[in-house]
Amino acid sequence: MSNYTKHASTTGCKLGSLAIVLISLSMTASAADNLKPFEMAFNSTGDIAPVVTQLEQKLAANGFEVVGTYAPYTNLKFSNGETVSAEVIGVTNSALKQAAAQTPFGGFAAVQRVTITKVNDQIEVAYTNPTYMANAYRLKSDLAAVDTQLGKAIGAQAAFGSKNGLSASNLQNYHYKMMMPYFTDLDTLAQYPSYQKALDAVNAGLAAHKGGTAKVYQVSIPGKEQALFGVALSGTQGQECSADSHIMSIIDGSQQKSTGHLSYEILVSGGTVYALPAKFRIAINFPDLSMMGPNGFMAIRCAPGAIQAALKDASN
Repeated sequence: MSNYTKHASTTGCKLGSLAIVLISLSMTASAADNLKPFEMAFNSTGDIAPVVTQLEQKLAANGFEVVGTYAPYTNLKFSNGETVSAEVIGVTNSALKQAAAQTPFGGFAAVQRVTITKVNDQIEVAYTNPTYMANAYRLKSDLAAVDTQLGKAIGAQAAFGSKNGLSASNLQNYHYKMMMPYFTDLDTLAQYPSYQKALDAVNAGLAAHKGGTAKVYQVSIPGKEQALFGVALSGTQGQECSADSHIMSIIDGSQQKSTGHLSYEILVSGGTVYALPAKFRIAINFPDLSMMGPNGFMAIRCAPGAIQAALKDASN
């Protein structure tokens, strides 16, 4: 081999190695910018009730309005053998509601969820990542200020809920797989001649616990005929797999619990009642969920249809 050939070969190897390093650095930087659905605030031990009281006080002192709370399960045996109890606190503020008002279906992001999850004898306090949800629900604002405000109020240890996270652009056009729904593929649950009649119907349905539902909160979006309802799902005969406890006991098997997936929502906009398709709603909060396996989508394949049916029952 000539000296020239040797030099060219060596140079090519060095350039190739440099390219690999640059690509690796680029991928690392890109992954660092990715977003994850939840933020761990802090860990504790003891009982849930005093932690809930402490959190409500801290949230109120830092500009958040607690709009509703509920306990989706108490001492529930998860499929991985853990015993889990949980409490969900719905919170909003003027910044969230104003951001929600700027886009046609931004109302879905008007409430963030703060969660207290007791796993065996350990307590996890976490919340939905506002910036993740802002991109997933296609808001004009990234809600970064709300994220900072929540962290200041109750803490911010680390984002979780996905190994690598998702970029903002991927979230804005998110769907789990081919043929799965996008954010814009909303379920139309019911239609009424006016906004007030739609509100009355949903409130009556939730009060009657139609479809195994219960009202967690109701928040009006400023300047619009639009309101977001938080909905607890306990399941009924024929719709057992719509229950919050059924779904979470199967798919929420990670070390850090994604309790902030709950509660589900109904959005009343004008005279029309909407919900996010459950396949989208589950996937956006569990983006790493496998399709197959004992803890994958197929293990809860009855849930999306049952959830839609339960929310439709509550809306009619």
